[in-house]
Amino acid sequence: MAKDVHDSQGVNEYIQKLDPHFIGLVNNIRQLILDTDSIIGEQIKWNSPSFFYKGEMKPFNPKEYKRDIAVMNLRKGVVMLVFPTGATIKGNTGILEGKYTDGRRMVTFNDENDVHTKGKQLQIVIKQWLSQVE
Repeated sequence: MAKDVHDSQGVNEYIQKLDPHFIGLVNNIRQLILDTDSIIGEQIKWNSPSFFYKGEMKPFNPKEYKRDIAVMNLRKGVVMLVFPTGATIKGNTGILEGKYTDGRRMVTFNDENDVHTKGKQLQIVIKQWLSQVE
C-alpha cells in the first residue's frame, strides 16, 4: 500500500521554529532530498523532518524501517542526516559515516559548503536507496 502521509506543511512549521541562522541550511538539504525523486515524501517523524518512500511496497514489519529513507538530527547548527537502513546501500560514494550495528549510517552537514560539496553524492546515495526498494 502506498503511503499517503506527506506533510510538507508540518515540516515547514517545524523548520520555521528553528534558529533563523539554521533555517537556510536545513531547507537546502531538504530541497536537495526532495528534488532527487518525486517518489520521496516528507513528514515529521521522531520529532524531526523525515523523508520516506511514497510508492507501493510489499508488506513488512514496521520495525524494519524499509519505507524510511532518512531523518534529520538537528543539533547546534549541524545537520546529521540519518539513514536508518544505510548499511544496505551499496556503493555509497563514501559520504555515509558510521558502523552502527543496527544498520544506521549518517551524512553530516556542518554548513552550506558541505551541502555544495556533498549534494550530488547525497542524491546518488538516495537514488541507490530507491533502487533497492522491494
